[in-house]
Amino acid sequence: MLQLTDAFARKFYYLRLSITDVCNFRCTYCLPDGYKPHGHSNKSFLSLDEIRRVSRAFANLGTEKVRLTGGEPSLRRDFCEIIAAVRENPSIKTLAVTTNGYRMARDINKWRDAGLTNINVSVDSLDARQFHAITGQDKFRDVMDGIDAAFDAGFSKVKVNTVLMRDVNHASLNTFLDWIKTRPIQLRFIELMQTGDGGDLFRKHHVSGEVLREQLVRQGWQLQVRSRSDGPAQVFSHPDYLGEIGLIMPYEKDFCASCNRLRVSAIGNLHLCLFGEQGIPLRDLLADDMQQDDLMDRIQGGLSRKKQTHFLHEGNTGITQNLSFIGG
Repeated sequence: MLQLTDAFARKFYYLRLSITDVCNFRCTYCLPDGYKPHGHSNKSFLSLDEIRRVSRAFANLGTEKVRLTGGEPSLRRDFCEIIAAVRENPSIKTLAVTTNGYRMARDINKWRDAGLTNINVSVDSLDARQFHAITGQDKFRDVMDGIDAAFDAGFSKVKVNTVLMRDVNHASLNTFLDWIKTRPIQLRFIELMQTGDGGDLFRKHHVSGEVLREQLVRQGWQLQVRSRSDGPAQVFSHPDYLGEIGLIMPYEKDFCASCNRLRVSAIGNLHLCLFGEQGIPLRDLLADDMQQDDLMDRIQGGLSRKKQTHFLHEGNTGITQNLSFIGG
């Protein structure tokens, strides 16, 4: 089988596929003023057939894992059909979703029946009032019920994404640890990033994941081995805990050395780096099944332009507006 490889010998097994830009939450670090269309309507996002074709091309190029992202992917009325379309590819071993969780309690069984294998839920606080303040939605209980429903539906593990913010949740590690002590949850702290116009928020609330890493090591947590299709989290386990802790630290030295992910946007552009650039258009090659060879050639050819690093250390924020892009 073909395998996507760049000029720095990095191999790419993992595709993050955005299926909508729309989100119904108003998280302070992401969409504080709510979703704005920016010229895109629901009809301009990739269709079911286009998603089927692009996922088939990546599967033929060695992709083993696909994550459906947004915005909030479950807002798509054809979300279950999208899951089934991606799972038509036998080489896609893992099909995950990153969701805000508000529909999980109602729909998780349908998602699993359609072929979903893994789930990530965003939960930035275990305090209902603070959760409301961060997300703009009074949905904390709905999300917690959704996580319980995922376990009831047969998911053996749920990943929870928490954006690490100074004076918001960075001092709540012990509260989170108590929560995962008897639950098979992999709780992943994501460093707050400077995205779009969020410079003031970044300067006020950014704290390095190293602070938590040092605390975890002191408490006996041990770093686990990363597999080739895993996301960028450094995952720690402890013999006394059923859950795990992951740290995603994009500002750490050599973060890009193990990059194994590419992203396709909701309007069909291939992004070689999750953090920026305008992307390589693929949509003109998604109209017909007969274009598969040309589509694969364009994806492969585009990798020659992938840079060695994301340049976040130099203040580059690219076009990234949504932190769901990095929660692998």
